[in-house]
Amino acid sequence: MPHMAIEYSANLDAKVDMSELCALASRTILETGLFEPGAVRVRAFRAEAYAVADRLPENGFIDMNFRIGKGRSAEEKKRAGEAIFAAVTDHLASLFATPHFALSLEIREIDAELSWKKNAIHPRLRSK
Repeated sequence: MPHMAIEYSANLDAKVDMSELCALASRTILETGLFEPGAVRVRAFRAEAYAVADRLPENGFIDMNFRIGKGRSAEEKKRAGEAIFAAVTDHLASLFATPHFALSLEIREIDAELSWKKNAIHPRLRSK
Protein backbone atom coordinates (compact mmCIF):
# COMPACT_ATOMS: atom_id res chain seq x y z
CA MET A 1 0.00 0.00 0.00
CA PRO A 2 2.68 2.55 -0.83
CA HIS A 3 0.81 5.64 -1.97
CA MET A 4 2.71 8.86 -2.67
CA ALA A 5 0.68 12.06 -2.90
CA ILE A 6 2.66 15.01 -4.20
CA GLU A 7 1.09 18.39 -3.55
CA TYR A 8 2.69 21.35 -5.29
CA SER A 9 2.22 25.08 -5.74
CA ALA A 10 0.70 26.06 -9.08
CA ASN A 11 3.62 28.37 -9.87
CA LEU A 12 5.78 25.29 -10.49
CA ASP A 13 3.85 24.21 -13.60
CA ALA A 14 6.35 25.83 -15.97
CA LYS A 15 9.36 24.61 -13.96
CA VAL A 16 8.64 20.97 -13.13
CA ASP A 17 7.23 18.18 -15.30
CA MET A 18 4.99 16.56 -12.69
CA SER A 19 4.48 13.39 -14.78
CA GLU A 20 8.24 12.95 -14.87
CA LEU A 21 8.49 13.62 -11.13
CA CYS A 22 5.79 11.01 -10.43
CA ALA A 23 7.63 8.47 -12.61
CA LEU A 24 10.90 9.18 -10.78
CA ALA A 25 9.24 8.74 -7.39
CA SER A 26 7.62 5.49 -8.53
CA ARG A 27 10.93 4.08 -9.84
CA THR A 28 12.72 5.05 -6.64
CA ILE A 29 10.04 3.49 -4.45
CA LEU A 30 10.32 0.23 -6.39
CA GLU A 31 14.13 0.30 -6.33
CA THR A 32 14.05 0.11 -2.53
CA GLY A 33 12.81 -3.47 -2.89
CA LEU A 34 10.36 -2.93 -0.03
CA PHE A 35 7.12 -2.68 -2.01
CA GLU A 36 5.23 -4.76 -4.58
CA PRO A 37 4.91 -3.13 -8.02
CA GLY A 38 1.14 -3.66 -8.10
CA ALA A 39 0.67 -1.61 -4.95
CA VAL A 40 2.63 1.52 -5.84
CA ARG A 41 0.61 4.67 -6.57
CA VAL A 42 2.12 8.09 -7.17
CA ARG A 43 0.05 11.12 -8.04
CA ALA A 44 0.42 14.89 -8.01
CA PHE A 45 -2.09 17.50 -6.92
CA ARG A 46 -1.79 21.14 -7.95
CA ALA A 47 -2.50 23.68 -5.21
CA GLU A 48 -4.13 26.63 -6.90
CA ALA A 49 -4.39 28.62 -3.67
CA TYR A 50 -1.40 28.75 -1.32
CA ALA A 51 0.72 31.09 0.80
CA VAL A 52 4.39 30.23 1.25
CA ALA A 53 6.64 31.89 3.84
CA ASP A 54 6.77 35.65 3.17
CA ARG A 55 4.18 35.22 0.38
CA LEU A 56 6.43 36.33 -2.48
CA PRO A 57 4.81 35.17 -5.73
CA GLU A 58 7.91 33.22 -6.74
CA ASN A 59 7.87 31.10 -3.56
CA GLY A 60 6.93 27.52 -4.34
CA PHE A 61 6.69 24.16 -2.63
CA ILE A 62 6.41 20.44 -3.14
CA ASP A 63 5.10 18.36 -0.25
CA MET A 64 5.30 14.57 -0.53
CA ASN A 65 3.09 12.46 1.70
CA PHE A 66 4.07 8.77 1.51
CA ARG A 67 1.54 6.41 3.11
CA ILE A 68 2.64 2.83 3.64
CA GLY A 69 1.27 -0.27 5.31
CA LYS A 70 2.78 -1.65 8.49
CA GLY A 71 5.43 -4.30 8.42
CA ARG A 72 8.70 -2.49 7.73
CA SER A 73 11.39 -1.76 10.27
CA ALA A 74 12.30 1.77 11.26
CA GLU A 75 15.58 1.34 9.35
CA GLU A 76 13.74 0.22 6.19
CA LYS A 77 11.36 3.17 6.38
CA LYS A 78 14.26 5.55 6.91
CA ARG A 79 16.19 4.03 4.01
CA ALA A 80 13.15 4.38 1.72
CA GLY A 81 12.60 7.99 2.79
CA GLU A 82 16.23 8.90 2.28
CA ALA A 83 16.28 7.31 -1.20
CA ILE A 84 13.10 9.09 -2.31
CA PHE A 85 14.15 12.45 -0.85
CA ALA A 86 17.63 12.23 -2.41
CA ALA A 87 16.28 11.33 -5.87
CA VAL A 88 13.70 14.12 -5.84
CA THR A 89 16.15 16.66 -4.41
CA ASP A 90 18.64 15.84 -7.15
CA HIS A 91 15.93 16.06 -9.81
CA LEU A 92 14.87 19.50 -8.55
CA ALA A 93 18.38 20.91 -8.11
CA SER A 94 17.61 23.96 -10.25
CA LEU A 95 14.83 25.00 -7.88
CA PHE A 96 17.21 24.89 -4.93
CA ALA A 97 19.47 27.35 -6.78
CA THR A 98 16.86 29.99 -5.94
CA PRO A 99 15.85 31.19 -2.45
CA HIS A 100 12.17 30.48 -3.18
CA PHE A 101 11.60 26.73 -2.96
CA ALA A 102 10.71 24.26 -0.19
CA LEU A 103 10.55 20.45 -0.40
CA SER A 104 9.19 18.09 2.23
CA LEU A 105 8.53 14.37 2.64
CA GLU A 106 6.67 12.56 5.38
CA ILE A 107 6.14 8.82 5.72
CA ARG A 108 2.96 7.69 7.47
CA GLU A 109 2.01 4.16 8.44
CA ILE A 110 -1.56 3.13 7.77
CA ASP A 111 -3.52 1.25 10.42
CA ALA A 112 -4.55 -1.97 8.61
CA GLU A 113 -7.74 -2.26 10.69
CA LEU A 114 -8.91 1.09 9.35
CA SER A 115 -7.91 0.65 5.71
CA TRP A 116 -9.88 -1.20 3.04
CA LYS A 117 -8.46 -2.17 -0.35
CA LYS A 118 -9.31 -4.30 -3.36
CA ASN A 119 -6.67 -4.65 -6.06
CA ALA A 120 -7.09 -6.51 -9.36
CA ILE A 121 -3.57 -5.50 -10.43
CA HIS A 122 -1.76 -7.68 -7.87
CA PRO A 123 -2.78 -11.06 -9.34
CA ARG A 124 -1.69 -10.00 -12.84
CA LEU A 125 1.73 -8.80 -11.71
CA ARG A 126 2.31 -11.62 -9.24
CA SER A 127 1.80 -14.22 -12.01
CA LYS A 128 4.68 -12.83 -14.08
